[in-house]
Amino acid sequence: MTIQTDPGGGAALHAWLALPWRSSGAFEADTQELVRHLGVGAGLRAALAPKAQRPLDQQEAVLALDTASRAWRQGYLDCHARALYAQLTSGLRRRLRIDELAAAGALAVPGLLPNAAQLAGENASIQAAKEGCEIDQGIFFAALLADPVSGAHLIESMLRPGERALALLPRLRAEGRVSLDTVELVRRGATAHLTVCNGAHLNAEDNGLIADMEVAVDLALLDEQVRVCVLRGGPVAHPKYAGKRVFSAGINLKQLHQGRISYVDFLLQRELGYIHKMFRGLLLDDVHGRARVLEKPWLAAVDSFAIGGGAQLLLVCDRVLVASDSFFSLPAAREGIVPGVANLRLVRATGARLARQIILGGRTVHARDREGPLLFDVVAEPDAMDAAVEAEAAQLDSAAVVANRRMLNLADEPPELFRVYMAEFALQQATRLYGADVLHKVAAFGAERIPANGDAHAAA
Repeated sequence: MTIQTDPGGGAALHAWLALPWRSSGAFEADTQELVRHLGVGAGLRAALAPKAQRPLDQQEAVLALDTASRAWRQGYLDCHARALYAQLTSGLRRRLRIDELAAAGALAVPGLLPNAAQLAGENASIQAAKEGCEIDQGIFFAALLADPVSGAHLIESMLRPGERALALLPRLRAEGRVSLDTVELVRRGATAHLTVCNGAHLNAEDNGLIADMEVAVDLALLDEQVRVCVLRGGPVAHPKYAGKRVFSAGINLKQLHQGRISYVDFLLQRELGYIHKMFRGLLLDDVHGRARVLEKPWLAAVDSFAIGGGAQLLLVCDRVLVASDSFFSLPAAREGIVPGVANLRLVRATGARLARQIILGGRTVHARDREGPLLFDVVAEPDAMDAAVEAEAAQLDSAAVVANRRMLNLADEPPELFRVYMAEFALQQATRLYGADVLHKVAAFGAERIPANGDAHAAA
């Protein structure tokens, strides 16, 4: 391997690559050595051409640099993830969200994580043109989640209500309604109706929708007048479905192609944030400073289709009502990514064989299919959905439902099982996000695709 810009003919690079990670056993000393070593590697990388103009020999050099530097990061975190997390959280006294934690880690250990300037540069590029520094975030979060102490603390921190929701709660209490950019929350009686209003994009998920959904979920759970929560998609604008409700087209593949889907703010936050809050509830401090759980039953009302991330939501809801012309699909494997926590949760619903057919084979389940009862509780005609929503929500309005859903969820998915899954997911999803096959596929999905008979994934 030769780098033309290196007057030593690549000697500096080869010398750097030859140094394996070795721990001294001391956190501070190892941190200093990691920062020094990664700094040298960053200097070598900076001497190379930008990705778009990079010749083949430099492409090979970048791959070697990235592989070696990630081995050092992994080795360091294997030894010191718990100590680093304790430092960043002031001995577990601070509750940092994942975005705050990533930013704090980048400042505390330069080179371990991409800093704000690096992320800003990446965010200005399409996905295929990015250098992939979010993979380093995946290494970081995988290590933290893999540690039982740090991982449990981080997951609990993400179950706390967010500042935006706390600021909007007085409005919801007074007016019974909060409108966000992509989600409408309306309280009618004892039921909170959350309606996804990203109609220009078939109610597909993007960074903004993920943030709005967490605010809406927090509010629905915090409002004392709410006893049942309903999630439904609003009408969309696309000519094929104009004026019709659509539950969700999943991840917005156009925005993924454009580099606007964030690993931290989308892929991790949705799993550790609003979806986990729907499943597990909010963690709140009582007057004595002890944590208490605030949870409510959830009804999903599916019109048209629940694709990808939308299908994943059904797996955490207590009841699923579907229109008779709707379908369920999880095409993430076709796209090259991991469908959130569906690999864990779908098996419980359908059994291992059907779960593999859906996730690995792209099988679609329609409302009237014989496998439908494994995923859906009630099927209604499209023009009867409104009345069915009210009837199903009324069935969930019971204190005993809340207690029993909690026990069912603990039996189905103990917190420790979720932590172990998320540790592996954090790394796998970050790596998949930059896989050559994913970049090729999302480029092809840059043009809008509409699902036909459930066989294609809608890219909004």
